Amino acid sequence: MKISGWGRYPVLEVQTHKPRDMDAVRDCVLSQPTLIARGNGRAYGDSAINPSATLDMRRLNRMLAFDPQNGQLVAEAGVLLGDIISAFLSRGWFLWVTPGTKFVTLGGAIAADVHGKNHHKDGSFRSSVDWIDLMGPDGVVRRCSRHSDPSLFDHTLGGMGLTGIILRAAIQLRPVESGWIRQTTIPTPNLKATIAAFETARDASYSVAWIDCLASGDKIGRSILKLGEHATRRALPAAQALSPFSIPRKRRLSVPVDLPGLTLNAYTLRAFNALYYKTGTRTSGEHLVDWDSYFYPLDAIHGWNRIYGRNGLAQFQCVLPLARSEAGLGALLSEIAKVGSGSFLAVLKRFGQQQSAFSFPMEGYTLALDFPVNPKTLALLERLDKIVLDHEGRFYLAKDSRMSAATLHASDPRVAAFMAHRNRHGLAQRFLSAQSERLSL
Repeated sequence: MKISGWGRYPVLEVQTHKPRDMDAVRDCVLSQPTLIARGNGRAYGDSAINPSATLDMRRLNRMLAFDPQNGQLVAEAGVLLGDIISAFLSRGWFLWVTPGTKFVTLGGAIAADVHGKNHHKDGSFRSSVDWIDLMGPDGVVRRCSRHSDPSLFDHTLGGMGLTGIILRAAIQLRPVESGWIRQTTIPTPNLKATIAAFETARDASYSVAWIDCLASGDKIGRSILKLGEHATRRALPAAQALSPFSIPRKRRLSVPVDLPGLTLNAYTLRAFNALYYKTGTRTSGEHLVDWDSYFYPLDAIHGWNRIYGRNGLAQFQCVLPLARSEAGLGALLSEIAKVGSGSFLAVLKRFGQQQSAFSFPMEGYTLALDFPVNPKTLALLERLDKIVLDHEGRFYLAKDSRMSAATLHASDPRVAAFMAHRNRHGLAQRFLSAQSERLSL
């Protein structure tokens, strides 16, 4: 069958396997020359695709145990983060770290070591993971943690499935008193003011900014910063406090067909960005919003990736070290504005410190943008790659679909050590993806 990542680019012909239990996974591991595990297909590119054998792990989706005293959940790799929320939020527990969609599997969140709006305080997904059960190329299941086989644990978090098949894991959930977020909206007029607002808000639990990537001149980098705190029950209005985990049912929108390629152009993007910024300035201040609207606004639009047309979309996400962030972001935004081929889903976040074997985050600022796939934007993305390299940044493999091996290796000195780990443990010849081959991992 033909499959792709969420970006719908590239599309590859693959042999898929759908194991129902650990024995079926072992049969695939021992019988296939090369393979890769795949969750719900929310990585944007080709990181969870192996043409010879792609293991669809969604049938291994049981929650196995929960400790209400400390919030530890043991679950199989195919469980969706949204299923965890559905099962435990009404009991007063939420994810410790969550990406911008709840339609990610637990195994995918671990493989990509996903991050959220709270990295500056709580780190990436690894901060919530107690242990991982991983099947190696010999079919043996090994449990790894920070204290038991820590090297395997560290390389698996952010290793994009290239260290083995993630079967199950134990994670910590966060106690919360309601399903509501106290959101503070802060409009900022330019990049310098945006970064200053992030730095001032370092004590906020959550922070994320929509950034106008087509603004130029003295408006370059203008943004709408949204801070968030889990609302206590006492902070809710009386009616909501009676049922603190109930939120209004939303109308779900859908994009049923691919939009024409001309829908996204400099004129429509500038108009959208101007309207969004104006709306943000009008709604500044503190408001109560439900958890789904704050963490997962795009999940309300089924098939939103169709907005970018039949050729798909390429997401560009980089992180720039703190000392180089303002200069690097300015250069990136200037190049995008000059071309007029920007993204209306541009997101800026502040990362805290993180040391890891191969995970994406480091202390600094991360910018994520979506582009329709066409020759013009692919050429732009190569120029953006160079700007990131010039400012000592690196790239998020869960979002990558077109980067060159030379760019990856130049951006991240940890690549050699990651490859050495894979070779040392006999992983490089068995666990392969289209991405790992493209990037010489």
